[in-house]
Amino acid sequence: MLPRVLIINNAVHRHLFKPAWHWRAHLKGIETHVVNIPSGELVPALESFSHIILTGSEASILEPKPWYDVESSLIREAVELGIPILGSCFGHQMLVYALSGPQYLRQSDPPEVGWANIEITGTDVLSGGLESPWPTFVYHFDEAIDPPSPWIKLGKTRHCDTHMLRFGSHKVWGIQAHPEISSRKARFFIRATLLMGRKPMKHIFKALRHVPPPNDVADKILQRFLEQ
Repeated sequence: MLPRVLIINNAVHRHLFKPAWHWRAHLKGIETHVVNIPSGELVPALESFSHIILTGSEASILEPKPWYDVESSLIREAVELGIPILGSCFGHQMLVYALSGPQYLRQSDPPEVGWANIEITGTDVLSGGLESPWPTFVYHFDEAIDPPSPWIKLGKTRHCDTHMLRFGSHKVWGIQAHPEISSRKARFFIRATLLMGRKPMKHIFKALRHVPPPNDVADKILQRFLEQ
């Protein structure tokens, strides 16, 4: 069976932030269907999809909106159906929100903006054999904190020890980083946040001073994910 991927686009301002576009760049030749839950778009029957990707968002997981309940229900249904899920940044946090509760989320101190090295701390079908530390783009002001069993920690950074998570034996993974955004695209993204006056500015300026060389970790993760 060929993969058919449902991308839940969590962007609030879709003309500025286009996470589905970034993911699709890594899914060439794969059938995808994008749904923007924040704007009220309806989700087709989940049974028609082989995999689900939850994107990042400008929204804060600590400031619940009505559409959070819609996405939470979708996640729980997908887990019940055994559909593999991969969440990035806000999508990663939403997995914890939906499956364990908002009490396992907090504001990041400090926020991570720019590039961080992810140290692989646990081995499974997604994380095993990945470059460690793995430099990748990060942009988050909230994070998961000590998620309960059956969550398993697979990766951490200097400031966040929940950068990669798996929900027990379920085919459900969260990555706090943005592996889908390349170094080149990340620079454009950071400059756009400057134009919007996004704070904290000092972290944004620091991120522009150092850009690591590109790597293929995102493609490796997606390939392994689609094999599940």
